[in-house]
Amino acid sequence: LMGFSAGIMLSASSFSLIVPALHLAAAQTQSQTIGAFLVGAMILLGAAFFLFCDRIIPHEHFITGREGGPPSIQLKRIWLFVLAIAIHNFPEGLAVGSSIGSQSLALALPVVAGIGLQDLPEGFVVAAALMSVGYSRKESLLAAIGTGVVEAIAALIGFMATTFFSVLLPSMLAFAGGAMLYVVVEEMIPEIQNKPTSRDSSTGLLCGFVMMMILEVVLSK
Repeated sequence: LMGFSAGIMLSASSFSLIVPALHLAAAQTQSQTIGAFLVGAMILLGAAFFLFCDRIIPHEHFITGREGGPPSIQLKRIWLFVLAIAIHNFPEGLAVGSSIGSQSLALALPVVAGIGLQDLPEGFVVAAALMSVGYSRKESLLAAIGTGVVEAIAALIGFMATTFFSVLLPSMLAFAGGAMLYVVVEEMIPEIQNKPTSRDSSTGLLCGFVMMMILEVVLSK
């Protein structure tokens, strides 16, 4: 499931966020070259912002262990897991909110469908993983819900930014795309490769990528 989620995010960031951002930026600046530079800069800014968050926010992955923040900061292990998933979910929420704020059904529908498709199984996986390391069903469920709240807050931020400042739409889409690319490359793929079932996860990634690509074509008509 982690590979499948990574494939959906990789495809969504490319086809549903970055490609539309390029078209919108070119129309907005009346230059494909300037638009491409603008989108490229925002992709890098989105990735850099979440690299910064990754470095300063203490969090823990189920396989690769603890990362981020000074060692002096001690948190309950469950909160480290929650923060790791929250860092992962924030760009997704930003992407959903920004696409909805565009007021374009063709742009928003594939993003909402794709992110929603991978969020439900991901929530169950998080809860199951926490229970497998000794947390109660209640604690695991609350942790999974908490990460969903983070995504909802990010969606609200993206929605308000693109609704009230429509000129920001291509920049917000590119920023969210860059953030999602960073999460996939830095957080998800290393987790996949460290699993004994890495080959199955890689197959899942490819299937998720193709499914999201098809969703983008079908739902954006």
